Amino acid sequence: MNLPSNSPDLNERPGPLFVLVLEDDAVLRDRVLVPKLRQFGFEVVTTGRAAEMREALGKRLPDIVLLDVGLPDGDGFELARQLRADHSHIGVVMLTGHSGSANLVRGLSEGADAYLSKPVEIDVLVATLYSVARRLGPSAQVDGATWRLSADEWFLLSPAGGRVKLSKAERRLLDALMKQPNEVILRESLIAALTDDVTAFDPHRLESLIHRLRRKVLAALGEPLPLDAVHGTGYVLAI
Repeated sequence: MNLPSNSPDLNERPGPLFVLVLEDDAVLRDRVLVPKLRQFGFEVVTTGRAAEMREALGKRLPDIVLLDVGLPDGDGFELARQLRADHSHIGVVMLTGHSGSANLVRGLSEGADAYLSKPVEIDVLVATLYSVARRLGPSAQVDGATWRLSADEWFLLSPAGGRVKLSKAERRLLDALMKQPNEVILRESLIAALTDDVTAFDPHRLESLIHRLRRKVLAALGEPLPLDAVHGTGYVLAI
């Protein structure tokens, strides 16, 4: 199989990320993936067969291909390998019902940048697409900029200049995390930053607050907040 070999320069990519979706399940593709991805600001073109993908690649190369494994006229693993060989600048994210470590290893070995199993939460998919895009080329962020709070601390500012209005609890949480960026902050320390009575504070409120904040930032800015849990310990904000 020969795919068109012209390669884009992602460093010069204008506008939103351009995603080519190859998914033969029309309901999943047209009623779930496409509306949600466009809602988050992606430019999306869809195909349902490998042959249609080749035709689309000949017209315009995407930033990322979202690729199903089980196709009526091709093998997704083989397509991932060929895409990686012919278009090293294109991101490849496999979205498939074939779960399990063997399929994961095979997908990554064939050239996929990420391998997600169905059903996948849209937040996870969007975060993955942006993560792959960051690895492919420099982001649009301002030189030297990081995630930070505004001067009055009521807005979260992204490296690209986006703004998200914060609640009082969100402001306190981020202030505590940003005092020790890129370091694991214990849950107990974060709870202490949120309340004066730590013994009466339900720890589940911290998890709920962080979950809502992640979704809020992703919905507002179209990019994930780099706030990760460290199992059994706490959280780290990578800025």
